[in-house]
Amino acid sequence: MKSTLIFLAAFLLVPLHAAQEPAKRPNILWLIAEDMSPHFGCYGGKSIVTPHVDQLAAAGVLFERAFVTAPICSPSRSALITGMYQTSIGAHHHRSGAGMKIELPADVRLVPRLFQQAGYHTSNGGYPAMNQGKTDYNFAFDPGIYDGTDWKTREAGQPFFAQIQLMGGKTRDVPKALAAARKQLGSATPAARLTLPLYYPGTPAILDDWAATLDAVRITDLQVGEIVGRLRTEGILDQTIIFFITDHGVSHGRGKQFLYDEGTRIAFVVSGPGLPKGRRREDLIEHIDMAAMSLALAGISLPDAMQARDALAPDYRPREATYSARDRADETVDHIRSVRTERFKYIRNFLPRRPYLQPNDYKDRKPSLIALRAAEAAGQLNDVQRLLFAKTRPPEELYDLAADPWEVKNLAADPAHADTLSELRAKLDRWMEQTNDQGRTPESEARYDAEMAVYLRKPNPVVERNIALMKQWATEGR
Repeated sequence: MKSTLIFLAAFLLVPLHAAQEPAKRPNILWLIAEDMSPHFGCYGGKSIVTPHVDQLAAAGVLFERAFVTAPICSPSRSALITGMYQTSIGAHHHRSGAGMKIELPADVRLVPRLFQQAGYHTSNGGYPAMNQGKTDYNFAFDPGIYDGTDWKTREAGQPFFAQIQLMGGKTRDVPKALAAARKQLGSATPAARLTLPLYYPGTPAILDDWAATLDAVRITDLQVGEIVGRLRTEGILDQTIIFFITDHGVSHGRGKQFLYDEGTRIAFVVSGPGLPKGRRREDLIEHIDMAAMSLALAGISLPDAMQARDALAPDYRPREATYSARDRADETVDHIRSVRTERFKYIRNFLPRRPYLQPNDYKDRKPSLIALRAAEAAGQLNDVQRLLFAKTRPPEELYDLAADPWEVKNLAADPAHADTLSELRAKLDRWMEQTNDQGRTPESEARYDAEMAVYLRKPNPVVERNIALMKQWATEGR
């Protein structure tokens, strides 16, 4: 803690004793956009202009290689708010804890509560209405960890910790929201000029969906500008440290729910008083590190159990690898783990007899998946684009990210990469053991049934059919 306080004092250019006074501590603001990969100009995006996020990056620190520990919202959010791997705290199944309550381990502390105890006002709002933001954490918690939905209710001079949820990539899934966004932007991104990842076909429907995705990025950027403008108008911009991240990658075929970079790589920018300006960092970080960084910037001790790391600390040692996990998503049972170094990605499929595109009511209703399935049925996919439609999966996948950034050439069976495969296999085994990965024990049928009862409060024949298939496959050992 001593080194953190010394760092904070130097960082904010104030005496150490002043840094410990709550009124002198910086405001901490989290801007979290849903379902969005880093398609911003500051991340090399060429198809659209994103001046506001780009300006945040120019005025602060941009992390080039930031990854989520879960490529789906509630496990990702559960990990972030605790600074813990969701697999370590039993929060790894999407939207779990609703049917059978999940209690956090006693030594796990929620970030908003730690800020409250340090004298901060805490809030969680959804932009632009600033009503209640998402709190779909996969465990029981006290709603009182938030003092409100907006920092405007704080006491005079009181610093704040605020979360603002941005609709992000979900904008493209709601026709009215997309139309409103394009009206506000004054234009729609022309689909014809777009370049897609090589694993997606350039059909009109896919291109239109990709244009909608980029328009969701554009409106998110505009909203970031509006929020920064509010801070400026209120005269507190120079007292506020802003984090901007996305909760996981775009909700497309190989994105959300999968452990390829499209699902796990996110935008991660931090900007504010005392931070370096225009710095781009290429070391590997995990999204949970935002929890540790935020607490440290406020001079708050990190819980001993916290797995997040303060990537801004002077004695910070960069991570050698990042880890991600995919488990049950809604009614769809899965079990995937990955370890990513700077050059290689290793993925282990624990259910290799299942297809990549298992039935999932939520994702199967996405225009992107509908368009992909239509292209596959029409014979419009090449060999690379058909990979996602395989009926089974390899138990292991290994990708050389330097030579194959799209992760389409699996090297797991290549003798030339046997040593790398062995090394990363062992690294993943150690991580699962050391972090007490609770996904090693399958979810009980009783808990699964309890969670599925929540999904079926309203009749849904598709979900019922998918549940039956999951149980059948489990009985068959698939």
